[in-house]
Amino acid sequence: MNKILSQKFFNRSTLIVAQELLGTFLVRKYKNKKIELIITEVEAYDGFNDLASHASRGKTERNKIMFEESGKWYVYFTYGMHYMLNMVTGPKNYPAAILIRGTREIKGPARLTKFLKINRKFNGKLANKKTGLWIEDRGIKIKKSQIIKGKRIGVDYTGKWANKPYRFYVKENKY
Repeated sequence: MNKILSQKFFNRSTLIVAQELLGTFLVRKYKNKKIELIITEVEAYDGFNDLASHASRGKTERNKIMFEESGKWYVYFTYGMHYMLNMVTGPKNYPAAILIRGTREIKGPARLTKFLKINRKFNGKLANKKTGLWIEDRGIKIKKSQIIKGKRIGVDYTGKWANKPYRFYVKENKY
């Protein structure tokens, strides 16, 4: 049975939630069509001290969603051309989020948002059917031995934080 992941699921440690998102389904309802993609790659951004996180310099207009309650989408525009889809995690006022990097069918966070027609209108919205974008647990369990941990992509400027193993992906999804 398909179960929509609740705010309670996301209101936990970002690093745990990130790994447990692998094998869940990102679901988008668009123009009376339902698109269902299995999540196979994510990156965690965890707290005030994480220099790769938008929140490392404090709360701003751009990142304020990261400080809100878990279970909300944090969508931002980058490089003047791409939207990035993140899920806010952890307790309110603790800035943490998980970037959805890829699915079995679509590799790369910019390709994913383009394919799903995701833009800033989702920023700050709860992940549920009402907003047209949510995550479902369909009973697929990814074994710890199938999860690869690695450094995040595109954050080399963050010193020691660049090498933190906060990127998680399913072994078969390596590219």
